Parts: sequence; C-alpha cells; structure tokens
Amino acid sequence: MSFCPVPVEQQPVNEYQELAQSWFFQWVTLPKTKFFSKLSGVWSLSLLLTAPISSASFPPDEQTFPFLIASALGSSLFVAFVLIRLYLGWKYIGDRLKKTKIVYEESSWYDGQVWEKPLEIYNRDRLIFNYQVEPVLKRLEKSGLLLIALMVSGIILFWLM
Repeated sequence: MSFCPVPVEQQPVNEYQELAQSWFFQWVTLPKTKFFSKLSGVWSLSLLLTAPISSASFPPDEQTFPFLIASALGSSLFVAFVLIRLYLGWKYIGDRLKKTKIVYEESSWYDGQVWEKPLEIYNRDRLIFNYQVEPVLKRLEKSGLLLIALMVSGIILFWLM
C-alpha cells in the first residue's frame, strides 16, 4: 500500500472499526431480535419518564386509553432519538468510506488537509461500505419507517377518541 498521511485514528477504515466495536453503535449489527430488544429496552425505560408526564394530562383511572397512547408515543420519541443517533454515526462513517478524498487534521489546529485515496484503498473502503455499512443503514432506515408507522397509528388512534 502507498503512504497515507492521514493520522491513524482519522483513517476511515479505523473509524469504521472503532464505531463497529463501540457499545452503542454495535447495537444495530446484532441479530434482529437482539437489536429490537435493545430498542424495546430504551422504550421501556423511557416509559418510566413519560408515564408520569402523561398522567398529569390524562389521569390513568379516568382516561386510561389516552394515557396509554400518550405514554407510548412519548417513549417512542426516545427510540426515535436513538435511531437518529445511530443513523447519523453510521452515515458519517459510510460517507468517509465512499469518498475518494479524505479531509483530516494533522495537528488538531483545524488545519484541514485533503488526501486522495489510492485506488486500492478506495476499493477496500468501498467494499467495506457495500458489505458492512450499507446493510446497517438500510436496517436503520427500515426500523425508522416502522417506528414512524407505529407513531402515526398511535396519533390516529389518539385523534379518533
């Protein structure tokens, strides 16, 4: 391979490996059932916060159904924030892997440098994107669409009451 002036921690392949191994960002690489159980855990924990807030507007003993829907929708927002954060992290890495030129900082003094990847490094990074990152982004997009559909259904149910 040719000389790469980009600091090791700023090289896209290393950024990808670091992201893929991080506690939070590796959630989406887990099997579907484990991934959705993590999201369900976020939803359940956030219910501890949203239920008391919903009960202030909809007393559970008088307006049970609106209380349940408002609590569920509030908790779903937390899941949406998690999905957005996951997507943005993986999208950033995907963009760096796909690009032919890499912007990097040599001395952390915001002295932005640009390095053009040699063809062999570009091809390697492109393969990593196509087979590792793109499926993750698609899973996150599908999960986001499913969550939006569930939230819209909840809003419609709320309005119909």
